[in-house]
Amino acid sequence: MASGTSDDRDADAPRLEGTVGLADGRRLGFAEFGTPQGQAVVWLHGTPGARRQIPVEARRFAREHDLRIVGIDRPGIGSSTPYLYGSMSDFATDLEAVADGIGLDELIVVGLSGGGPYALAAGHAFPDRVKAVGVLGGVAPTVGPDAIDGGLVALGKRLSPIIAVGRVPIGVGLTGVIRVVKPLASPGLDLFARLSPAGDRALLERPEFKAMFLDDLLNGSRKQISAPLADVLLFSRPWGFELGEVTVPVHWWHGDADHIIPFDHGVHAVTRLPDAELHVLPGESHLGGLGAGEEILVTLLDV
Repeated sequence: MASGTSDDRDADAPRLEGTVGLADGRRLGFAEFGTPQGQAVVWLHGTPGARRQIPVEARRFAREHDLRIVGIDRPGIGSSTPYLYGSMSDFATDLEAVADGIGLDELIVVGLSGGGPYALAAGHAFPDRVKAVGVLGGVAPTVGPDAIDGGLVALGKRLSPIIAVGRVPIGVGLTGVIRVVKPLASPGLDLFARLSPAGDRALLERPEFKAMFLDDLLNGSRKQISAPLADVLLFSRPWGFELGEVTVPVHWWHGDADHIIPFDHGVHAVTRLPDAELHVLPGESHLGGLGAGEEILVTLLDV
């Protein structure tokens, strides 16, 4: 069962937010933008991130073009119940429950960075329901026949034994730290922007993007923030499917100056997906896909 409240204080704010109950008693948080009867687009946040990590450009495009964009908190973020999936593919069952709970039929699924594998998992599990998948600077497999090494995900793979043992106390600690430093979030993001590559820096210096990131961070960490640790563990394990088994159309956007997930990871993944197209973002780094919200939605709707 879904529960939620509308918020019309700001045209760019979520139209509706709430949680959806799952069969085992867990709940997943969601935020909805655009129009209630429009074409459904599920937008999956990065690592870290939360349900409001959707660019303002995409929110406005949704209102103007009759789209219904839904962001979902993964387990252990915001109001979502903490939980560790056995593999990436297990997320698809939860996504189906959310879609059924709030009345989404045919879906387009978009995944940013760490949300990319989850988007691919949905496309793999429900090829008749998921019409297209968009991946923005997505994580590629680190083990199995599709594996590629390098980038920060490789570091997470090396740290995964420590995270597996201390995930719960580390998550509690992270939540406490973020609550303490919340007043420093804005200057902290400014500092992060100054240290980022040119592409990401230009994006984070735009007032509407800075506001979106701060809102997402502070809202998503309000209760808990253990989801990134679960993501790191799942990135270091078999996903439960191979890229060659994802038959839905996939469009993959990747900055050729990405300093988090190397550009060649995107190239590698696209060559292994049966029906995929790579969209190069020249000069852009890891967050470049967030600056192309309208292009992404137009491309996926055309599919």
